[in-house]
Amino acid sequence: MRLRPSISLKHASCPATVSLRQSPLTSNRVRSLLSVSHTFSATTFAPQISSSSLPAQSASSLLLQQRIRHPSSISHLRPSFRQIHSASCKMAEGTLNSRATMSHRIADKLEKPQLDNRSYRVIELPNKLEVLLIHDPETDKASAAMDVNVGSFSDSDDLPGMAHAVEHLLFMGTEKFPGENDYNQYLQKYGGYSNAFTASTDTNYYFELSASSTSSGQANTNGAAVEKSQAPLYGALDRFAQFFIKPLFLADTLDRELRAVDSENKKNLQSDNWRLHQLNKSLANKKHPFNKFSTGNYKVLHDDPIARGVAIRDAFMDFYKRHYSANRMKLAVLGREELDTLETWVTEFFAEVPNQDLQKLRWDDIPAYSEHELATQIFAKPVMEMRDLDIYFVYPDEEELWETHPGRYISHLIGHEGPGSLLAYLKTKGWANGLGAGPFPICPGGALFSISIHLTKDGLTHYKEVVKTLFQYIAMIKDQPPQEWIVEEMKQLAEVDFRFRQKIPASRTTSSLVGVMQKPYPRDKLLSAQSLIWRFDPKAIKRGLDHLTPDNFRLTLVAQDFPGDWDQKEKWYGTEYKYEKIPKDFLEEIKKVYEQPKSDRPAELHLPAKNEFIPTNLEVEKKTVEKPALTPKLVRNDTRVRTWWKKDDQFWAPKANVYVVLRSPIVQTSAMTAVMTQMFKSLVEDSLTEYAYDAELAGLEYSIQNHAQGLDIVVSGYNDKMHVLLEKVLVSVRDLVVKDDRFEIIKERVLRSMRNFDYQQPFHQISTYSRYLVSEKGYVNQQLLDELPSITADDIRRFAPQILAQMHIEILAHGNLYREDALRLTDIVESTLHGKVLPPSQWPIRRSLLVPQGSNYVYKRTLKDPANVNHCIDYILFTNLNSDRTTRAKLLLFAQMADEPVFDTLRSKEQLGYVVSSSTIALATVSGWRVLIQSERTPEYLEKRIDIFLTKFGDTIREMKQEDFDSFKIALINKRLEKLKNLNQETARFWHHITNEVFDFELVHRDVEEIEKLTKDDLIQFFDTFISPASDKRARAAVHLLAQTSSEELAEKTNPAEKTAKVNDALDQLLTQLSITSDRSQLQKRITDLPSSDLNTKSITTALSSHLTEDAKTPSADVEGVIAQITPVLQQALPQLGVANVTAKESEADSSDVKLPKTKEAIVIEDVRLFKASLAVTEGAVPVRDIKELEDREAKL
Repeated sequence: MRLRPSISLKHASCPATVSLRQSPLTSNRVRSLLSVSHTFSATTFAPQISSSSLPAQSASSLLLQQRIRHPSSISHLRPSFRQIHSASCKMAEGTLNSRATMSHRIADKLEKPQLDNRSYRVIELPNKLEVLLIHDPETDKASAAMDVNVGSFSDSDDLPGMAHAVEHLLFMGTEKFPGENDYNQYLQKYGGYSNAFTASTDTNYYFELSASSTSSGQANTNGAAVEKSQAPLYGALDRFAQFFIKPLFLADTLDRELRAVDSENKKNLQSDNWRLHQLNKSLANKKHPFNKFSTGNYKVLHDDPIARGVAIRDAFMDFYKRHYSANRMKLAVLGREELDTLETWVTEFFAEVPNQDLQKLRWDDIPAYSEHELATQIFAKPVMEMRDLDIYFVYPDEEELWETHPGRYISHLIGHEGPGSLLAYLKTKGWANGLGAGPFPICPGGALFSISIHLTKDGLTHYKEVVKTLFQYIAMIKDQPPQEWIVEEMKQLAEVDFRFRQKIPASRTTSSLVGVMQKPYPRDKLLSAQSLIWRFDPKAIKRGLDHLTPDNFRLTLVAQDFPGDWDQKEKWYGTEYKYEKIPKDFLEEIKKVYEQPKSDRPAELHLPAKNEFIPTNLEVEKKTVEKPALTPKLVRNDTRVRTWWKKDDQFWAPKANVYVVLRSPIVQTSAMTAVMTQMFKSLVEDSLTEYAYDAELAGLEYSIQNHAQGLDIVVSGYNDKMHVLLEKVLVSVRDLVVKDDRFEIIKERVLRSMRNFDYQQPFHQISTYSRYLVSEKGYVNQQLLDELPSITADDIRRFAPQILAQMHIEILAHGNLYREDALRLTDIVESTLHGKVLPPSQWPIRRSLLVPQGSNYVYKRTLKDPANVNHCIDYILFTNLNSDRTTRAKLLLFAQMADEPVFDTLRSKEQLGYVVSSSTIALATVSGWRVLIQSERTPEYLEKRIDIFLTKFGDTIREMKQEDFDSFKIALINKRLEKLKNLNQETARFWHHITNEVFDFELVHRDVEEIEKLTKDDLIQFFDTFISPASDKRARAAVHLLAQTSSEELAEKTNPAEKTAKVNDALDQLLTQLSITSDRSQLQKRITDLPSSDLNTKSITTALSSHLTEDAKTPSADVEGVIAQITPVLQQALPQLGVANVTAKESEADSSDVKLPKTKEAIVIEDVRLFKASLAVTEGAVPVRDIKELEDREAKL
């Protein structure tokens, strides 16, 4: 598939795509201080992660990691690429004088989508800080973001990761607001969150919080002026501006934040996305900053520079002073206030940002690959099972070509999946499963064009043929002039997409737009330049194609078992690889097929046909409504079908969503049927690839998901031709032809995906086991994996008809659809699928197992990845049935209060791990609160720290001032009443309430009613009963995922002589840095005489002390000073040197001023089946109202 433009696109090192690799989908999650979803659903849990340095976009994958706190819902999307642009800013010619005398107005009217009711203004402050002001009269969230045109490409060669470290440190207090948590505490007060990420040439900071200091029901929503002190945005801007005026770089936070950077890096060490991307960088042109290691770790940011005599705090401050300049910054502010008010506030706070008139960063004359790196091939061994062929061409930076976007034409054709495409041909040969193609800028001045192909087993052995076929396809494109009709088609699709673009959350708006502002777009086209195509430029397309030649590329082949003779290891991640020039005979073969006449190429390779799915009817009947309806209407309700419908009454786009669930009990009666259903679903998707690709290009998509209740079929997008795609998908489900060759390919792909699950990061795995323990039905990955190998094509042929033989159909039709449309779509579903009626008595029941009060369970599993050193804990306290509204409100409020303190204490201060999360959890019928931590510390130690935190936090609640308690309530109420941003959000809410069979469509309003009633005493009672470690009623179940290997065990594998040599080298560096002269041979003898099993901080410092005292005759007072300085450095360095460090173990027994109450000893779950058998089952979901009340009564009259 092609790379596609997006409003949120950044540089190559700011990923914005779903990975094409068979790895877990990573969503764009945010560091929220209020982790409550609209639907209170926790079927997918994403833990909180701190700030990050982002890997640049690799050919096949872009991994987005951020300063994460909030488990925002992860959409399970079909893989897709987004086009990414580098940053450079050219000021629009001519400015208007602003009413504010201290600023210049650059643009007052921006080209914007038809549905966008926001007002925009671009100004420049006297210090040359450019600002985008956004007035949204309807928003309930305010936000601001700052993008600084400096990133990892500006790191010093001897301090990799410096830009990333500075990003971390700016959160740790400013001169005006010196508390290291002042900023986030203020945001928490108004239900807000903050976030930041470091990219190649950008560092992006942003926040979001409530637009009003009162609850939504009382809030001022008409844009009228309010007192500055009453506007949360005003105070947030004051605090945010100080990041860029006078940050403190507090010395006592420096070590903690560098350890956070180190923990973040360790989290990524086993991620193939990061490993393979860094391998590409490490083997790039050493004169180009793309070659750098961008994340950093404790060794390169702390130990090494200290050993060289570098004052690291001064170095970070110097980096900040040299690179953070107002003229390199772009600010966006979004609020309910009028533009003049926002302009006044921005001028007040940001005019003081220092300006050094620094030049924009560009690298025009340095290619990412020089002649030395071109015509090379890399064979890389991944952690997970994958087979990828990545082709990289050196490509020009096209950011100035925003009117024509020539790279889109090329990526559209190479990445096409329809008939005649490269992928379609490779699939017929049995060589590939997927393909992605497109240009991505590395930085202003340079780019690459990447093509990533997912190979089958047979494709791996024929990878040379795959490469040659690629060049045949490129030659086919070049043989004919650029086709204007194709560009016109792309132009039309882009215009429709832009015209009807719906809103996204406030912080995503500001964070993405400040990145766009770094680009050379006319300021009145900031919203449209990345999306629209203005004209056809065949010369620009030809220039782009001229770079896709056999003498301008290199390839990377990724596989666990080919070629097998990897002979090198990448420096930063340890990836095994082999690197060599492409053999001359292979290059000659490529050139030969590239230059061969058209008649000698496969006839199956040709340009795509015209897209028949382009919408033509885009009419929307917009009616004035007092309030959007909260509930869909039930327009059909009989034994066979239940159809829900709502005509969109607030977003007014020519789009719709149709959700269908085929309710069937047989899809998950056993692990085997669950696997066969998965295979069936995958085979249907495979059969639809060519047909559905044009629909996807035209903004119309489908998905199929299997789950415990049955099979979901979803079609969404422009409603004009939605019925055509829906019918085709249904026919494919009904009439699937299982071909033996495709079955084997899909089976191997599913098998590989299941195996790879065990090599995901522990925090991605753990929720599967947590849900499994309290689910009446369900299976873990290993149970499914045990069944898959024995399943045959004939098994699927026999099983598929059974899925459809008897079912109940439930449909939601929502959007630009009339009642008649919903019923016609229902007829299509019913007439296509001819199964018998499934009586309600046989419908799968949604319910959970009940962990009894007063219980304390722990379930332990050992992780399969031998190289992983991180443990993970999911600490869950079950509180109530989902139907208990009062307890639910208390749970929501407690989670709101605890979220920031959990992160600040366990992550920021105690440094337990980079991944630290707290949130509510909602299963089928029960709810609770959880803490999730991934750490090198043992789960037992982590449990202790959580219990200590909770004990202290109980006192915090008791001592809380009433006004603070009320602020938390207001923040939570505003969060629950937060306006929906687009049609998809409302559809998801409806579908959640329909499929859980409770039909509680007004849940958020019922929540607010309960929250308003809560008193401080209510919350104390809730805490003492369900949360406090001292409670004899709390119901706790924890999951421990245990690493096979610890840093101590890694040390045991290190050769004893190698250990000793490393310790001696380290000591020599440290003593040299401290200007201590002594006979090093005497010290080395003392270290060598130590048994290798006794090498630890204590024994080494004892030997050093003896050497200094006895051999060097150093005064004892000086010796104590030396030991005091060297000890903390050794504590951190020894594990990295492969030397055991007992200090870490000893620290687990640290004292605390909190005396923990005696608790019931945890019962270890040895047999999950017996454990489940011992638990009571909750009642099934109970509707909050008679479903007949929801029927469309008007239709019956």
